[in-house]
Amino acid sequence: MKNILKELERYLQETMSISTAPLKWEGAGRVPFFLRDLYAFFQVNLFNTQCLLMVERGQTDQTPANIRKHLMLLQEKWDGEVIYIAPTVSAYNRKRLIEQRVPFIVPGNQLYLPMLGMDFREHFKTIRSKSIKLSPSTQAVVLYGFLRGKEESYTPSGLANRLGYTTMTLTRAFNELEVAGLGEVGMEGRERILRFTEKGKHLWEKARELLKSPVKKRIWIEKPRGNWRGIQAGLTALAHYTMLAAPQMPVYAISQEDWKTAKKPGDFFELPGAESGAYEIEVWSYSPRLFSDTAVVDRLSLYLSLQEHTDERVEAALGEMLGAMAW
Repeated sequence: MKNILKELERYLQETMSISTAPLKWEGAGRVPFFLRDLYAFFQVNLFNTQCLLMVERGQTDQTPANIRKHLMLLQEKWDGEVIYIAPTVSAYNRKRLIEQRVPFIVPGNQLYLPMLGMDFREHFKTIRSKSIKLSPSTQAVVLYGFLRGKEESYTPSGLANRLGYTTMTLTRAFNELEVAGLGEVGMEGRERILRFTEKGKHLWEKARELLKSPVKKRIWIEKPRGNWRGIQAGLTALAHYTMLAAPQMPVYAISQEDWKTAKKPGDFFELPGAESGAYEIEVWSYSPRLFSDTAVVDRLSLYLSLQEHTDERVEAALGEMLGAMAW
């Protein structure tokens, strides 16, 4: 509790250049017990306005609607303004708090005090740098939203089996998407939910600069045989989707896990480079079969794998392929 009050004092000093000294509210004994269990109460003077701070005691998963009800109950016992204070609030819930007209402060992040005409946000926390790229698991969630997802919201447990990642990994992916400004994360019961801020082509345009090629490395082998999980990729796949001529050297993609499994029986002889009759193998950071039901990789992953290609014919074919997509 002391830490959040110190952070609050520092935040108010930095954002509004005012010094505050929150005092414990002596009238807390008059409020319902369940509210005292959820919040600690302090009074403070902001711009000659007496304010009561209802400071969240822990991660209680309160909905914005419930927080507003609690605020209204407190206003029956307090002759002044009431402000909700929390160490963290998801972007999704911050938006809902504003819709509910609930005054709140998240120290170091955002201050919303409509009765004082104030809405300060720390923009540096959501600045998206072109040099930042999403992790493979986070990129998989975005691509799922483009290519597979029909739902309005997603949960880590709901995506875990579909994408082959753990619930914990997908929880971190949700956090990454929220920071990147691509999704809003909230709570539904006791489980986190993700809603994308855009859909279809709009989401693609917003996310594209943060997405990277799925190709981890390229290997050349003799003709595949035996236990083979690869599917067409690279210029071979682009020739499938467009009028581009197929390359002389076939290109296939395979996941890191499938490549490790495929190598064990000794079914593949790795070549030192691109020799005549060789096959080019792209080892991907996620399974190329994840978003494809055919023997060819999906269009968006293919685009990302070839976006750095300098051949004008390839660039034109990539544009043709995306133009034919039904967003």
